[in-house]
Amino acid sequence: MSTSSDGPRILPDAESAREAIETESVVVKRHGPFVGLREKWDGLPRQGQWAWMLLVVALAYALPYLNVFPLTTEPGNDWPLACFSMAVYALVAVGLNVVVGYAGLLDLGYVAFFAVGSYTSALLTSPDSPLMKIPYLWTLPVGMAVAMIFGVILGVPTLRLRGDYLAIVTLGFGEIVRILATIIPAMKGQVGFQNVGHPPGTQADGIPIFANSNGTPWYWLTLTIIIIVTLLVGNLERSRVGRAWIAIREDEDAAETMGVPTFKYKVWAFAIGACVGGLSGALFAGQVGFVNNQKFDVQTSILFLAAVVLGGTGNKVGALIGGAIVAYIPLRFTAIADYKYLIFGVALVVLMIYRSQGLVPAKVRLLAYARKVRHRDAEPPAPAVRRGGTTEGAAS
Repeated sequence: MSTSSDGPRILPDAESAREAIETESVVVKRHGPFVGLREKWDGLPRQGQWAWMLLVVALAYALPYLNVFPLTTEPGNDWPLACFSMAVYALVAVGLNVVVGYAGLLDLGYVAFFAVGSYTSALLTSPDSPLMKIPYLWTLPVGMAVAMIFGVILGVPTLRLRGDYLAIVTLGFGEIVRILATIIPAMKGQVGFQNVGHPPGTQADGIPIFANSNGTPWYWLTLTIIIIVTLLVGNLERSRVGRAWIAIREDEDAAETMGVPTFKYKVWAFAIGACVGGLSGALFAGQVGFVNNQKFDVQTSILFLAAVVLGGTGNKVGALIGGAIVAYIPLRFTAIADYKYLIFGVALVVLMIYRSQGLVPAKVRLLAYARKVRHRDAEPPAPAVRRGGTTEGAAS
């Protein structure tokens, strides 16, 4: 039988695998200011990574007390309330990152789920609502569930669309929710709902702990929820669902050919993203204490998307940073707040030119796993050892 090298080669031998690894290490050379930091982070043991993460979490909880120049937003804006706004935007960005970053679905109407969560909380806690009242904390899961239902209702008929068509439909959905809040009498339009509920608890002087003017407890509550949501999303990212989302994002046709039920996982992405959006909206409504139809316009939805793109699509840490930056800059520089859309537009253009993957780009996990497999296959077999007249090898 001929042993010619003509024809397709299904499995690479050790030599070709080594060449592929060397070529890939040259071609896929990373650039950017965070490359050294990421390599150091990847080189740390798991315990060391958790120690650094605990330090970062401790600093995040202490953020309302780091009210010093140049970090502070005062005297223009209260610093603890600014921290809460940053946390809400970060939570929104984490939810939108599931849809845009992981599954690759361009959603321009994400503010609709934010509005659904806010109105759910207002309808169930405000004295202006004729509906039954429940404790505020109960409205958080209810808002998540209602937003998830809206996500499925939107996703099932529209997720067979792709690209610009899907973006236009989601943009229209965001506007539909805002218009319905205007024309339906029960939603009270611009008058809105006042005295939206808040978590229980009062201080010694009788003032509620979660008062509208006290941003620190709201920030801590939102930060705790962010940590929980980030851990859950991280687990999803590393699961079969996350791998299916990445496959859909990279090439939906190829994923479907390989047996991935793309429609099901796209609906899941929409539902989970909507769930986080509804949760953030309920938190926002509770802190502000007032909900009307003026808070959920298209510009806000574009800001949410800008947060994800700015931080790095497909990376939850990048989404957190992007959301915090988008909320922080207009509050820190109040004089230029009216030009925030111009500033973010210019920033995104510059980012696309010099760092198209965002400030903290997503790890190419599938490529990393493939590299590990090739390294394993490229390792030469262990030398055979003769013991007692028999030959033993590592592979035997």
